[in-house]
Order: sequence, then C-alpha cells, then structure tokens
Amino acid sequence: MKIKALHTTLSCIVKCIRFVLNMINKKIILGLFTLSLLGACAAPTAMLAPAFTLTSTGSGFQAGLSYGSGELVTMYTGKTPLENIKEIAEAETHNIHRNTLESEDFYILVKNKIEKTGGLLKLSNQ
Repeated sequence: MKIKALHTTLSCIVKCIRFVLNMINKKIILGLFTLSLLGACAAPTAMLAPAFTLTSTGSGFQAGLSYGSGELVTMYTGKTPLENIKEIAEAETHNIHRNTLESEDFYILVKNKIEKTGGLLKLSNQ
C-alpha cells in the first residue's frame, strides 16, 4: 500500500535539500582530507629538482649534488635558489634600463644622431 502524501512537491524539495546537504558534507570532508595530505608540501617540493635530475640523467650522484647545492644556497643566503634568481633578475632589468638611459654615452649617442639627422634634412631641403 503506497502513501500518496510522500510523492508531493514538498517531499521532492526535502529530498533535494537532503541531497545537497549530503554533497556539501562530502565536499567538506574531501577538502579537509586533501588539506591534511598536502599540509606538509613545502618540504617534499625541495626534492622535486633532484628527482627530476635523477630521472633525466639516471645518476644518483648528480641528484644528490643538485639537492646539496640547493640546500647550501638556502643555508648561506636564507632564501631558496629560485628566490635568489628572481631577485637578481628584477634588480638587473630595472638597473640596466635606468643606467642606460641616464648614462653620458647614451646622451652623446642620441645627440649625435639628432645632429646627423638634422644635417641630412638640411641637405635634402636644398
């Protein structure tokens, strides 16, 4: 014997709400589980470059040397090699452009080009 009251629109909405809440709970649990697994990702990523070296060259010695040199740079400078490279690249690009534009040689070069172009324009107008 079926009860017709359970097949109404209200019961369908309740089922949908229950389903959505169940899915939200599953997503939260999955997110917390993933976060707990990846929580200590900083230390294993230090082994990423040596692992790549090992797989590409097949030499454990080169992989160990890669890891050791990275750790030595980190110990000496307090920053990872990638952070050092970024800092050097940013410093050089800004300073090279500014130093070039502010240099006396650049000023003389531009001045000579302007004078030479002005002389050519005078000759072409005659």
